[in-house]
Amino acid sequence: MVRLRVLTKNDWPLWREVRLAALGEAPQAFKARLAHWHSGGEERWRARLEMPDAYNIIALLGGRTVAMASGLAGGSGAYELRSVWVSPQARGRGVGDRLIEAVETWALQSGATTLKLAVIPGNEPAIALYQRNGFVVAGDLGDLLSDGVTRERVMVKALR
Repeated sequence: MVRLRVLTKNDWPLWREVRLAALGEAPQAFKARLAHWHSGGEERWRARLEMPDAYNIIALLGGRTVAMASGLAGGSGAYELRSVWVSPQARGRGVGDRLIEAVETWALQSGATTLKLAVIPGNEPAIALYQRNGFVVAGDLGDLLSDGVTRERVMVKALR
């Protein structure tokens, strides 16, 4: 059975565990790199969880952390879905859908009117997950990736 858990700043060891697992298992899915997150200690991990107007959630399966997602408040009612990852052993069980639903619920309760995200082009499983959850490709240009040519694909979902 999958259980979702909202993280607090004291849960930084869990956040570190799942974030490092995600960056190690699926480096092609993230703009951040594993090497960047190995530096810094407890302060760096707590800082992510202490960000104001942020929502960080993990999924547990059989007591083990198997997935993560975050939501960040944005201006003008546009919130952001970030850092979505589901471990291989939990894929195909609706865990990604549940994480997105939890972030969307948080965003709505916080006053969001839209939820947007950026995905690395070519990450077709993630794009399919987002489309299944009502996201569409936006006209916005995403951030430039490290190759200096490719840009993230921005997707958006109206919430109200």
